[in-house]
Amino acid sequence: MLRALEIRDMLIIDRLELAFQPGLNVLTGETGAGKSILLDSLGFVLGWRGRAELVRAGAAQGEVVAVFDLAPDHAARLVLREAGLPEGDELILRRVNTPDGRKTAWVNDRRASGEVLRALSDTLVELHGQQDDKGLLDPRVHRALLDEFGGLAPMLEEVRVAWRAASQAGKAVSQAEQRLADMRAEEDFLRHSVAELDKLDPQPGEEAELDARRRLMQGAERTREDVARALTALGLEGAEGAMGDAMRWIDGVVDRMDGKLDGAVSALERAMVELGEAVQGVEDTLAALSFDPRELEETEERLFAIRAAARKHQMAPDGLSDLARTLSDRLAALDAGDAGLAALRKEASAAQAAYDAAATKLTEARHHHATSLDTAVSAELAPLKMERAVFSTMITPGPAGPEGRDTVAFTVATNPGAPSGPLNKIASGGELSRFLLALKVCLSQHQTGITMIFDEIDRGVGGATADAVGRRLAALADDGQVLVVTHSPQVAALGAHHWRVEKQVQDGMTTSTVTPLAPTDRVDELARMLAGDTITQEARAAARALLKA
Repeated sequence: MLRALEIRDMLIIDRLELAFQPGLNVLTGETGAGKSILLDSLGFVLGWRGRAELVRAGAAQGEVVAVFDLAPDHAARLVLREAGLPEGDELILRRVNTPDGRKTAWVNDRRASGEVLRALSDTLVELHGQQDDKGLLDPRVHRALLDEFGGLAPMLEEVRVAWRAASQAGKAVSQAEQRLADMRAEEDFLRHSVAELDKLDPQPGEEAELDARRRLMQGAERTREDVARALTALGLEGAEGAMGDAMRWIDGVVDRMDGKLDGAVSALERAMVELGEAVQGVEDTLAALSFDPRELEETEERLFAIRAAARKHQMAPDGLSDLARTLSDRLAALDAGDAGLAALRKEASAAQAAYDAAATKLTEARHHHATSLDTAVSAELAPLKMERAVFSTMITPGPAGPEGRDTVAFTVATNPGAPSGPLNKIASGGELSRFLLALKVCLSQHQTGITMIFDEIDRGVGGATADAVGRRLAALADDGQVLVVTHSPQVAALGAHHWRVEKQVQDGMTTSTVTPLAPTDRVDELARMLAGDTITQEARAAARALLKA
């Protein structure tokens, strides 16, 4: 419940403090007195987007403070907890605005964003203003209003989840089909290249090895002659034979030399070992230089084949093995593509079936609650002097989407036997206001702790009809708090609490004030509303009659 509203330096309001009460609170005053400024100021502290220039001329800043009482189970408490803001039985919102447009807000004395204010606003206040009929007349919002009435948010979320899943599955199928089509466009290339590379079977580093081997074989003949000469010089006909003779000669006399040849013998033995290793290395080299001329031809053919493949695929020879694996994987994906696509199509079909089931369930629920809404609105229309009007919620198939497959439209027939039609084509201004009130009452019956504000909801009606509207508003306020801005004396007379909004000019400065009215003051205010500027005794008598009715 809105308990207090304090406004400073906003438009033509200098300073204003209002203490609201449970029940029906009415605000009256002449056109232009500032009633809309009160709503603009309340909207400002609640984070609503509205007028940009709100600061009173000459003021350093404008400020609005709103105080709400919160029940233990009030929905605003969850918003506070999620935002990490202090929570209690009292909620204080404060927001300031500077002439250059900068806005700063506090919630329970803690800085907060406009987004948090708007989230709190959804749980605190519901405004039904002079422009609300635009939403009522717009069929695009009728489905949302029906869903709100039926409490279909969980079912609607289920449909949205199913729609996202079906959309994503369908997208996956489309992408897989495109990929498969792209691969099929190069299928011949893939199969030829994979077969060619599989047959070639290039290995990393092989091109360098083949090139080195080819160079070796090309220069091997001349090199082999030199190596053979070296082997002859080192072998039995050369150094090895000479050293062997030397060892035999020394062995024949060493026993007679009293150890003088021991060092020489050791050195010769070591030299013979080293010489043997040298001979072995030269022999191995000579063996390596021995090749079949056909080997050179084969080596050159493979080397040229690897280099040709590298040029064809525009890469270094060492990259051919990786390319072969990549192309093989793509070909395998192509071969497995039909099976994979079939699996994706199966998943998409299941996702679509899940969406269809959820959407059908939602459609059935909408039809059920449409009947309930029609009954509820009809019950509200009777006390509003429209007992002969017929309100119908029409549900027809529409394009599938995240909110189902239904198109919802509110239609009315204001007279028996008359055809039904859209509200804006059938209902007059006064009738439209009453339809709006009836619909809003039905939509709000499940809400608790909400302060409902009606801004001239009674426009276009008078007399007994205005009295009926006022009585419905008063009944609506029995279990909560309703604020009404009205020009109707019949509605104002039914208020439990009454404020008069006045505009004054002092020292060339226009200001707006709001005055709580005592019972005698209410008589004069209602008489003004009935008679105009000149209040007669007859008008006062009529005002007293309204207050006693």
